[in-house]
Amino acid sequence: MPRRLLIAARLGATVIASLACIAATGASASSPPTTQALPTPFAFVSNLDLECFKTAPYTPPFTTPIVTRHLNPVLAGLPTESHVLGPRNQLCVPVAKNNRIPPPEVLAFIRFVDLSCYQIQGQTVNFPLNLRHLNPLLTTLPGKNTVMVAPEQLCLPVIKNNVVPPAEVFNLVRYIDLKCYRETNQTPLGIGLGLTQLNPVLGNIPPTTVSVRESRQLCVPVQKNAQPIPADVFNVVRWIDLEKYDILAPAPNPPITLSIRHINPLLVNLPAETVTLSTRHQLGLPVAKNGAVPPGAAAP
Repeated sequence: MPRRLLIAARLGATVIASLACIAATGASASSPPTTQALPTPFAFVSNLDLECFKTAPYTPPFTTPIVTRHLNPVLAGLPTESHVLGPRNQLCVPVAKNNRIPPPEVLAFIRFVDLSCYQIQGQTVNFPLNLRHLNPLLTTLPGKNTVMVAPEQLCLPVIKNNVVPPAEVFNLVRYIDLKCYRETNQTPLGIGLGLTQLNPVLGNIPPTTVSVRESRQLCVPVQKNAQPIPADVFNVVRWIDLEKYDILAPAPNPPITLSIRHINPLLVNLPAETVTLSTRHQLGLPVAKNGAVPPGAAAP
């Protein structure tokens, strides 16, 4: 081989070897994808606060009855029942209170809990309960007795503007289905709270102070149509109990329009819905029923 060709060949081999070495080094230096571990039921539930915006009515094209079964052990004796979805009237999104942001390992999940709420009708149960707040900012408030009367809403998991959470987060939030019952002891909380949006899609809504008024509903976890729920996910979602309070607050200016899509396996084929957030309506705060605190709480 002529000398010039031999030198060129050797240089080419050297370059290829160097590139291969750089690629191998980069591959070994880059961190492998990590899976976010599920938070404990207590850590997740006690940090879950949802602000609910009123929406214009929209009835999804889904007329198949949805059979709901209670998941929380306190309500295990209540019967299953069938519902047809009525008009959507709320979109509930995650917030932090008084600048207390959840721990990073919990925030990773909570920030993607978005629930679209539809009117339903069902049996009057008149189930008496004692409720206590779980969020660290409100645990000093006294407990209260209330009666869970009849269902008014079914709140179902959605994503906003096609922003899909990481796989392990998605696998939890898509099984959060809450059935909201009217309460008879509708007492005002009578406090002001600063709310900060946690979902990245709503990051342009500035922090807002709201006045928390009367409690209206208790939202409790249910399973739809005997749908299988992974065991680790079931152990978290079965403890999600939120008491909804009316709030007074300035409306978003200008109103915010979003596209939402259902993510629960039963409803993923429904078309996207357009939602305009124009009125701040309610705040869902985590509670424990009859002293049944989610697993994972620190010892008193």
